[in-house]
Amino acid sequence: MEEKRIDLHTHTVCSDGSMTPEELVRHAKNSGLSAVAVSDHDTADGVKATLEAGEKYGIEVIPAIELSAKSDTETHILGYFIDPDSAKLADAMAYIREVRTVRLGETCEMLQKLNIDVTLDEVKAEAKGGILCRAHIAAIMTRKGYSESPKAAFQTWLNVGCPAYSESQALTDTEAIELIRSAGGDAYLAHLHLTKKPPEELDRFVRHLTEHGLTGLEGYYTDYTDAMAAEYRALAAKYGLKLSGGTDFHGTFKPHIAIGSGTNGMVIPYSILETMKNNRT
Repeated sequence: MEEKRIDLHTHTVCSDGSMTPEELVRHAKNSGLSAVAVSDHDTADGVKATLEAGEKYGIEVIPAIELSAKSDTETHILGYFIDPDSAKLADAMAYIREVRTVRLGETCEMLQKLNIDVTLDEVKAEAKGGILCRAHIAAIMTRKGYSESPKAAFQTWLNVGCPAYSESQALTDTEAIELIRSAGGDAYLAHLHLTKKPPEELDRFVRHLTEHGLTGLEGYYTDYTDAMAAEYRALAAKYGLKLSGGTDFHGTFKPHIAIGSGTNGMVIPYSILETMKNNRT
């Protein structure tokens, strides 16, 4: 019997993906997955729609979110099993949306100083009512001919250390963990390689987050090498953390990433989700 597969890191039009929540859940089902988590950036707006779609198409859906945290590089905290009706979460999302608007406005100003004409109003139109993301800027830059692709826009202009990167974020890493836990969820550190921390520093960072309520870390991810995956899974074992796994699927915004398998046929077994659900407090 073929092993049941899952994908616990995906995005919809509510943040920077190209599919609606229902389209993504249907796509996950049609791709042979047994479970999916839609973890949009800094918003839970699509969670209820994904849960309804899960019932409609007969696939398990985990209510989730991906929170951005203040960092010298990139720190994202995934929240699983969250309550989308949490009042604390709703209040925080309103504030986060304001900070994101400021952040994307700063990016647009930096681009304009570099003679790249992208305005905040254009970004809002691109987001179509969803939360504003750098991917919307990358799409506009590509369409206007300033970049050959959204990926190239990130690499040249929008990533950490690039000329139009804004560091403005609403939450610290520990505040993100606290918010997830207040919404009934479990917090997992996402794509550890993007923190760009050397092994000893990463070890101290994970220990620090564990002391503040971190439940686990992303042990399966599209861009991990075998060595990265081994390092991060060993780190999880050292601190008694659980593992999650996902592709970071964005649909046509990252067309090289396939749901459930990433870029290299990755398999995230259902047993990962079973362990995540065990002994939840």
